[in-house]
Amino acid sequence: MENISIEKITIKDVNQLQQIGKQTFFETYAESNTEENMNNYLENSFSTDKLTAELSDEHAEFYVAKIDTRIIGYLKLNSGPSQTKLKDNDAIEIERIYVLKEFHGKKVGQMLYDKAIEVARSKGINYIWLGVWEENPRAISFYKKNGFVEFAKHTFILGTEEQTDITMKLTLQN
Repeated sequence: MENISIEKITIKDVNQLQQIGKQTFFETYAESNTEENMNNYLENSFSTDKLTAELSDEHAEFYVAKIDTRIIGYLKLNSGPSQTKLKDNDAIEIERIYVLKEFHGKKVGQMLYDKAIEVARSKGINYIWLGVWEENPRAISFYKKNGFVEFAKHTFILGTEEQTDITMKLTLQN
């Protein structure tokens, strides 16, 4: 496997983030959702304006996995008021870890996850939490393997459909 680097990105990288975000979300969920709901979600959630706002948020951080100049996956972390649900100052939310399908099973997701742990520890955070779709057994298994436990559920809206996310957390030993 080629050398993979994990790099923090900024607002100047918005177009690359938009491209990897749309592609990985589509690869992950298109088979399980209607074309209309997917198109609506991709257009709204990965618009240049929305991503620019997220990249400008001092409580959100994005990291990409790269081979040379090619982005093959990404990570979004939220802290404090930017967390989607809990808004706990003692926590960091992993809002997104996505990897191109062709790189599944090649430890790219693990590298991005390890970066999340590194960031959380550097900030003295007590725990990391996330929401994962209940019909995504691959992701659920990945997080359980890394020590996450289920503690709640919440609703995620994709287009016109309500879906259930399992909320999981990992307590850190600092």
